[in-house]
Amino acid sequence: MRIAAATAIATVLTLAVGTAAPAAFAGGAEPSTNGLWRMDGYGTVLALGHGTYQEYQTTSVSCLRGDSARQTGPGTYTAGGDVLTVRLARDRDHATLGAASAVGHRELVRVSALPAACTRPTPKGPPASFDVFWQSYEENYPFFAAKGIDWHAVRDEYRPQVHKDTTRAELFDIFSRMVRPLYDAHVAVQDGDRVFAEGRPGTEVPGEQLDARVKKFIVARDLAGAPYRRDFANGRITYADLSVDDRLGYLRISGFGGYLADEKASYAAQLAELDRALNTVLTPERSRHLHGLIIDLRINGGGSDALGIHIAERLTDSPYVAYAKRARNDPADPSRHTRPEPILVLPAHAPRYTGPVAVLTGGSTVSAGETFTQALIDRPGRTVRIGQPTQGVFSDVMERRLPNGMTAWLPNEEYLTDSGRTFDGTGIPPEVSVPVFTEEEFGEGRDSAFDRAVHTMARG
Repeated sequence: MRIAAATAIATVLTLAVGTAAPAAFAGGAEPSTNGLWRMDGYGTVLALGHGTYQEYQTTSVSCLRGDSARQTGPGTYTAGGDVLTVRLARDRDHATLGAASAVGHRELVRVSALPAACTRPTPKGPPASFDVFWQSYEENYPFFAAKGIDWHAVRDEYRPQVHKDTTRAELFDIFSRMVRPLYDAHVAVQDGDRVFAEGRPGTEVPGEQLDARVKKFIVARDLAGAPYRRDFANGRITYADLSVDDRLGYLRISGFGGYLADEKASYAAQLAELDRALNTVLTPERSRHLHGLIIDLRINGGGSDALGIHIAERLTDSPYVAYAKRARNDPADPSRHTRPEPILVLPAHAPRYTGPVAVLTGGSTVSAGETFTQALIDRPGRTVRIGQPTQGVFSDVMERRLPNGMTAWLPNEEYLTDSGRTFDGTGIPPEVSVPVFTEEEFGEGRDSAFDRAVHTMARG
């Protein structure tokens, strides 16, 4: 599969001028989106009506209530600071669902009734929770074959260990042992404050302690002589001019979210804070004078893909496709997917920098940090990746609630290049490979990736 440039440009034009109402809606009021909807992929049914949005998480053996939201306008709902939008598509029986904080859309098909499992109570004992846990991965996880895992053999090994008297702690440990060999940082088991997750071997999933250690090292070593340095977005973004004449800039991004001290801040507020930072950094004068920009993503815990696309829009003067997004769409066949949706980068209506960029990555570049890295691969202009491969997890994370109140987390999507390639598992490789924050680098006061980027940008 290859995403043709003509398709991307056509989509850009459609977004720019708007889409005419489908013929079925012409001359009258648009039909309501209220009712029941099955989501392509994602194992979810939506119930919309009476001012509410209610998800039902379904498998062939279960149906459990998922997230809910309150209606705030025609086809719009608010949940946890995010805005969800449901819009009819080609007729009254087809619609799309989008979230402000995410990229892409989910296709919806109207259905007449909830699945039969939604009309009866779900058993809550350990065997039932095991069955829902296993089935959730069986129907949604796309990467068993790529990781060499026989999920049916896993069930055969662990299902006999679960019975009505299995304790909660024992069941948590069984679930953790089942998914540990996936080494997938988007796979997790949660029971209250207890969480199991495992990243790719040889990497460290970023946390506050690692981020603080690295930031202190960078400020002391790499930015000590910077004539201008400033933190933004609750400390998640740092910018520095590395030379007096403003010819080389450094932009460190440790996450695509958490930009405000208020943990419940809305996505709109996070976006506004990001724009405040970008408007301060990418002034018209600086954007003209910069001859190179280093973007440091080596410690990046992810967050909102949409915020990453928003930054990419400040780094181009022509539209292009960042990647295409698809989801597994057949409970019995992991090779079947939803139709890939191209995700576009459109030039921002604000000052933009379009010169050479060096992107620093490593094994602690995770999730939205990786999708942002991928969004820069085909960026018009000169872009080079320096460091080590990223973590290798790109999908939005599915939350699957279990009958006993535990939660399973797993990916079900792929982010494709224009040639149909994904980087799941392996991560995005650098074009220039150098050490990234090894103990040897710390001990000897070296930052090979930063130094290589400065040298590369200086050479043009």
